[in-house]
Amino acid sequence: MDKKRKELPHSWYARDAVEIAQALLGKTLRYGDCEGIIVETEAYTTDAASHGKVLTPRSRIMHETYGHWYVYFTYGMHFCANVTTNKDGVGAVLIRAVEPTKGIERMEKRRRTTELRNLCSGPAKLCQAFDITLAENELPIGGAFTIYDAPELPADEIIASPRIGIRQDTELPWRFTIKGNKFTSR
Repeated sequence: MDKKRKELPHSWYARDAVEIAQALLGKTLRYGDCEGIIVETEAYTTDAASHGKVLTPRSRIMHETYGHWYVYFTYGMHFCANVTTNKDGVGAVLIRAVEPTKGIERMEKRRRTTELRNLCSGPAKLCQAFDITLAENELPIGGAFTIYDAPELPADEIIASPRIGIRQDTELPWRFTIKGNKFTSR
């Protein structure tokens, strides 16, 4: 554990996914020796686009936990990392993008690019750069795979927009980005 910074406590994730998706912006994600500032998130609850709409073996973690990693495999080739939320309900927040800050050389090797903007500007790129796989699914957030606290961003620095890459409930403004940040997905 890094003694200079404070990990978000388990109880912090008990709140609603939409609230947490906004509050995660500006916080630091760390896995192993790689770190980055969270710059883009998406909230999912029981809406039609969510895995949590129906209880399945894969979505069980969204129904039964909060403060855990929900990592899933998509399109037969990519991993996506979420944090579970909603103590008294169903929820998760997809970490869509981070601004890389530490472990950049390792990320470049994994992603086979030296373009800093392209290292973690999407959920699959983020998982590849940080080497996040299904092995991390269902782990409690903390320790080597954690999120560090940072001051909440003012509302005028957060942009809410419809989520991307989905086909249902596309009108919900549950994608959140840091205004003007160049490391968000395109």
